[in-house]
Amino acid sequence: MTSTVKPLRILVLGGTGFIGPHLVEYALSRGHTLTLFNRGRTKPGLFPKAEQLIGDRNAPDGHAALAGRTWDVVFDLPATTPQWVVNAAAVLKGKVDQYVYVSSTAAYKDFARSFPDETHPTQDPAPITGPDAAAAPFGNKKVRCEQLVQEAFGNGATIVRPGLIVGPGDLTDRFTYWPVRIEKGGEVLAPGKLEDPAQWIDARDLAEWMVRMVESRTTGVFNAVGPRTVCGIGELLYGIKACYANDTRFTWVPESFLTEQKVRSWAEMPVWSYTGATTVAFCTTVVDKAVKAGLTFRPLATTVRDGMAWYHSRPAAEQEKLRAGISMEREREVLAAWHAKQSEGR
Repeated sequence: MTSTVKPLRILVLGGTGFIGPHLVEYALSRGHTLTLFNRGRTKPGLFPKAEQLIGDRNAPDGHAALAGRTWDVVFDLPATTPQWVVNAAAVLKGKVDQYVYVSSTAAYKDFARSFPDETHPTQDPAPITGPDAAAAPFGNKKVRCEQLVQEAFGNGATIVRPGLIVGPGDLTDRFTYWPVRIEKGGEVLAPGKLEDPAQWIDARDLAEWMVRMVESRTTGVFNAVGPRTVCGIGELLYGIKACYANDTRFTWVPESFLTEQKVRSWAEMPVWSYTGATTVAFCTTVVDKAVKAGLTFRPLATTVRDGMAWYHSRPAAEQEKLRAGISMEREREVLAAWHAKQSEGR
């Protein structure tokens, strides 16, 4: 840690899931003092150098372990339930200088619209309590959580809206599908056009940037996704292919045919959206403000290499059945149908 960076007392709500370990590890390496607050069920003892406080954010008194304590910064990583933020703010208001809330680009309204920046209108906030609170959409809940943080902490609030977060520890497999499939080689179903937009951010780039943000006491609202400029799905897939010396060959199938075949974007063709779909903004978010605030991006090859090393360390059952991506059998069916259609046109 450089002598110009003041050591901070950092409270992490969560800390042992996906983003948390990357953030905690980096913050410790920078000389900060860490306290983790969670239920103590996921990876207990992962960070012996960090203080551990136990609490269940679903319980009415779940934040009691935080009472009477002060910190310079709090990172709220997992909160999607507005009541969690209400309860945390009741204990921490006036006790921390900066509250960093990890939201999502799903907070934006009219998500089929391209290129949202931080001024783009957001969803209607979800109710905090009542029969509709639990059933509210993810993005609406995130908006309410953002508002609660801003109301409680004012100029000390930092709202970060990531897009698709990827890298070691990502159990959604939404990005991992592609290097896993490309590693197997052979003919690969590729969606749409090479220039169709794609975006993602390595969890380590996100975590490390957020730590640097609190070191400089940077507040405000920031989108957080990469790369620096929107790239095409072709650039992504060929970039992954360059990591492997095998016989992978892409067959690019237009979205009109994928629609006929009922192939689902994101679920079966991750990191890609149909034109006009409600996931388009996931692929076209503007990140100029975050880049000016110091957000950097590691090479795609590094994300692929490290993510695949983690993937191969997972239990065999998890490796065999990914949570996202088209199945090999279904892929063969769609490719066969596409080739048959091409033959008919000759």
